[in-house]
Amino acid sequence: MSKRHKVEFNGGSGARLAGILEMPDRGKPHAYALFAHCFTCGKDVVSAARIARKLADLGIAVLRFDFTGLGASEGEFAETNFSSNVQDLLCAADYLHAEHHPVDLLIGHSLGGAAVLAAASEIGEAKAIVTIAAPADPDHVIKQFACAIDTIEQQGQAQVELAGRPFTIKKHFLDDLDKHKMGYIHELGRPLLIYHSPVDQTVSIDEAAEIYNRARHPKSFISLDRADHLLTRREDADYVANTLVAWVEPYLSAGAERG
Repeated sequence: MSKRHKVEFNGGSGARLAGILEMPDRGKPHAYALFAHCFTCGKDVVSAARIARKLADLGIAVLRFDFTGLGASEGEFAETNFSSNVQDLLCAADYLHAEHHPVDLLIGHSLGGAAVLAAASEIGEAKAIVTIAAPADPDHVIKQFACAIDTIEQQGQAQVELAGRPFTIKKHFLDDLDKHKMGYIHELGRPLLIYHSPVDQTVSIDEAAEIYNRARHPKSFISLDRADHLLTRREDADYVANTLVAWVEPYLSAGAERG
């Protein structure tokens, strides 16, 4: 079993963010990963928790945290947007670097995957990047509340239901998405692994193909077969962790040799 440590650090807006650092039960981690959760999910969503714990069991320490306004983190979700998520990721990377070890591996699920792709250029120490069920462009998230777009545009905000919970989406969230074009996928300059399910009903597997086509080699794709978008089955989360460790090992070893 992994050892779990609660941590806190300041996010991009100054709000205190809550995180969990999963550490191997025995021995020193041979790598440190930073995990970005899916849109509105939080660090304790089952997929993030299971993947982080399994990776820790396999020797990779993982920091997962709640973005501003979600879970146990401070701040108001309504005041956040994709850019603020990227800034929170950068703050998490800074915390991990200052308190433990530079980030070796960036992992992002769904919109969190888009966020790690966007943040990667400013986390130069990361040796590899992994996306899980991620869209090629962050504005894909609009599909989750498409029926409220007119209200948001006309009234400045709207309350929408996401994953069975109410959230306020403001116009600045939409405006911010327009600023982000994913040309930086082409400039990652590091190995990329893309996980996606061909039966994902939330983010089409066509998005994975788009990410793959934009990225340069070395790049890899692993199909999640019958998995749902949130990887609710334990065997799917375990499969991600097991294959991820095997895939990333050569890149971690190469980095250690260069260091």
